[in-house]
Amino acid sequence: MLSFLSRMAAAPPSYCFVAFPPCSKEGLVVFGKNSARPRDEVQEVVYFAAAEHEPGSKVECTYIEIEQVPRTHAVVLSRPSWLWGAEMGANEHGVCVANEAVVTREPASESEALLGMDLVRLGLERGATAKEALDVIVALLEEHGQGGNYYEDGSSCHTFQSAFLIVDRNEAWILETSGKYWAAEKITEGVKCICNQLSLTTKIDAEHPELRNYVKSQGWWNGDSDFNFSEVFSLADDHLACCSGRESLEKQGGDVSAQAMIDVLRDKDSGVCVDSESFLTTASIVSVLPQDPSFPCIHYFTGTPDPSRSIFKPFIFVDDVKLVPKVQSPSFGNDDPAKKIPRFQEKPDRRHELYKAHEWARSLLENDQDKGQKLMRIMLDLEKQGLEAMEDILSRTEILDPAEVVDLFYDCVDTELKFFK
Repeated sequence: MLSFLSRMAAAPPSYCFVAFPPCSKEGLVVFGKNSARPRDEVQEVVYFAAAEHEPGSKVECTYIEIEQVPRTHAVVLSRPSWLWGAEMGANEHGVCVANEAVVTREPASESEALLGMDLVRLGLERGATAKEALDVIVALLEEHGQGGNYYEDGSSCHTFQSAFLIVDRNEAWILETSGKYWAAEKITEGVKCICNQLSLTTKIDAEHPELRNYVKSQGWWNGDSDFNFSEVFSLADDHLACCSGRESLEKQGGDVSAQAMIDVLRDKDSGVCVDSESFLTTASIVSVLPQDPSFPCIHYFTGTPDPSRSIFKPFIFVDDVKLVPKVQSPSFGNDDPAKKIPRFQEKPDRRHELYKAHEWARSLLENDQDKGQKLMRIMLDLEKQGLEAMEDILSRTEILDPAEVVDLFYDCVDTELKFFK
């Protein structure tokens, strides 16, 4: 039991948010996530174009190989650089998915299967709406299960169940899982937050067909009271005190924008921006999804740790979008210790160029406050210019010219690096 409790204590306290009208700016859905992971883990930002696949082909996920589908959508992902899946990301159809590690009364499997992070990427590659992505995730969960080490750690296996926030221009789904069993709630207005605790209660809009029979067979629910997912599956009574950032967003009073979401993600006092002995917010995302499909969705990534010391850089899906090697970690191919059995026997240097530059800036902030503060002001001004340029795109009447934004994320990363140098 002690080892189980120590694993339970290690669930990283990440936060995901979505704001719909009337809480968000008129006509916009705003999504955000801070990814809290082990302090020294590197996240990269990677883009994969839409692709056609041969019948019968397979796809190699982090630990297991599964059947590929005939076509995968274009995706942009923020992911721990040792694995196949993603902590969070978006696809070309304006679907965003983020994952949370959660602990339930059912111990998570150490057997290698799909990670929750693999399911994020699979949902994005295969789902053109939030509901389609949810259907993809739960079908794969049923077929392959979830399990395996959540961390790049050869000395201990850290396993968790998964929760997801799945969002598109019209609706969001909160999906919470325990093994292959799951329940989901549909959201179409207001502000919602999920973190590393179960949050679904009695409002359940979709569920595993055998969910209630299963929990009855385990003696966790007698069928006489209302079925409350969190109460049935949580280990303790801590499942309701989840989200400190939600109040900050609700206080915006119908004005939640990209900037408001960024401000919440940067807030260390509330605990949303994690900076503890074990965990750090290693990357962040904010997405703005106009409900009018004639406008483009805009996704902002940091690609670096600690959003209070990082800047959010915009990305828009267009054909032939320019790749950004400076936020991609080095590839080790089949020699990667994450791919060899036994796994994680050594830890290669996975830092990308922007990560290294960011480390230098962090040491400047810590060692020379005047210079550090001056650099931070310049960076935030750069971010503000990007946000204003994106607001301009969303307020235009003419259709966006793809050539205008094909280099957008590349140029923002390049400019950030120049300032660091």
